[in-house]
Amino acid sequence: MTTTAHLGANGTGPTAGDPGDPGGAREPGARGTLGGLVWLVRRQHRLFFGLLLAAAAGGAVWCAVLRGRAAAFIDAHHIDGCSMISLVARCDGTQDAVVEFRNTYGPALQLAEAGLLLLPVLIGLFLGAPLIARELEAGTHKLVLTQSVGPLRWLAAKTALPALVVLAVTTALSAVFAWLWQVVGDEVSGSYWYSTLDFAALGPVPVAYSLLALAVGVLAGLLLRRTVLTMGVTLGAMVLIQVALKQLRPYLMPSGSTEFGPKESAQLPDNAWLVGQGYYTRSGDHLPMEVCDSAGDQESCLRSHDVVGQYMDHHPVSHHWPLAWIESGIVLALTAVLTVLAFRVMRRRHG
Repeated sequence: MTTTAHLGANGTGPTAGDPGDPGGAREPGARGTLGGLVWLVRRQHRLFFGLLLAAAAGGAVWCAVLRGRAAAFIDAHHIDGCSMISLVARCDGTQDAVVEFRNTYGPALQLAEAGLLLLPVLIGLFLGAPLIARELEAGTHKLVLTQSVGPLRWLAAKTALPALVVLAVTTALSAVFAWLWQVVGDEVSGSYWYSTLDFAALGPVPVAYSLLALAVGVLAGLLLRRTVLTMGVTLGAMVLIQVALKQLRPYLMPSGSTEFGPKESAQLPDNAWLVGQGYYTRSGDHLPMEVCDSAGDQESCLRSHDVVGQYMDHHPVSHHWPLAWIESGIVLALTAVLTVLAFRVMRRRHG
């Protein structure tokens, strides 16, 4: 009587305990079922993994060179902390140098910021979306699930290695960009921490969004089972989430408020994020700027409301990292929820 051997997950030979392996023993160096799955995932996505690692290495070198050149320019022209219009006495006469600095290094800095902003979307599109959807669409998952590995272990193996690669690469790129931004950020470049590009590129934010994009792609692939459709849904979901959290960002923690008297110049530090402004009355009430700005006689309007000065609600630069960690925590919590849902869907559909 002949016996049919069952191929392991990596297609290299029979698994332990299969009829084709009567003794249940493995040959020296043979991969285990789970190890074979990890090997298979690495083989399937080695091109994208290689591009991510190359991007991390190239980005690190590029940022190091850019940082060195920018720092040398700043030191040579004595423009550290100087902006286009600065109230700092030592910055008098430096406007031309600041303009030259921004024209020379601004485009490169914006390119780096845009790259880190788009990186999560690219990870979701080209790694997360096809990770599971392609297997389900082609039916290749059936071969693996007929082996000794269960569906939950298969899903864990499929997602664990990509998640580790994404975590390592985005953490490295974010750290290198933060190192660059320490020299060129804020006043001298006009790229402030609260801008859409800078906030999305600094600290834990790009790391959290990248892991979320991976989770969105995996869950969408399990539900839709079509690669192109999953890519479209992943793109739409990530854009929607990023826009929604950008609108929520100013309210993640209480802002500060500064009041200016009638003879004071209403001006905040350049690195403060203005989130609201208006007038305050003698009784201390705050009125939106639009209350009297749209009135025909503004002076009469101000007097009728007993206005005595202006106020500005803002987040100081010290709020940057708390805001970044709060938003990243929200994103990672959403990532965890989507991951749990993915495993529940996998268990329900494939046992």
